[in-house]
Amino acid sequence: MIILGIILLIIGFVASIPILWTIGIIVLVIGLVLALMGMAGRTVGGRRHYY
Repeated sequence: MIILGIILLIIGFVASIPILWTIGIIVLVIGLVLALMGMAGRTVGGRRHYY
């Protein structure tokens, strides 16, 4: 999700499409939160680690 967020941010910036920029930020933040929760040892979606 983090990589997808970064790709959407780049495409939205280059193509000047604000909706892609916004979706990229949201996906990036969700990916970072899930990764941090997985690193903290909490189960995320039934998985011990989230990659």
